[in-house]
Amino acid sequence: MSMSKWFTEHPAAVGESYLGHLLAASSFGARMMLAGFACMLHALLPFLFVDTGSRTVAELNEQLAARRRPDKSPAPALRVDLLNL
Repeated sequence: MSMSKWFTEHPAAVGESYLGHLLAASSFGARMMLAGFACMLHALLPFLFVDTGSRTVAELNEQLAARRRPDKSPAPALRVDLLNL
């Protein structure tokens, strides 16, 4: 496999350019890191960030599901059974 394919094969498979994938994945990763930090603070101080973790996971899941749907229509209502972080 050529070196350039390492950087372009997956983005192309999900319908994105390398730069588009870089920006989207970085955005998702940053939101997950911030939500993880909020969850750790919530563990120490339970009155802070009560629903930040579960809300972030649900929002990111919805965004990923919408990116995978060819018609980009809203996802059917999902029941989220996550701990209320």
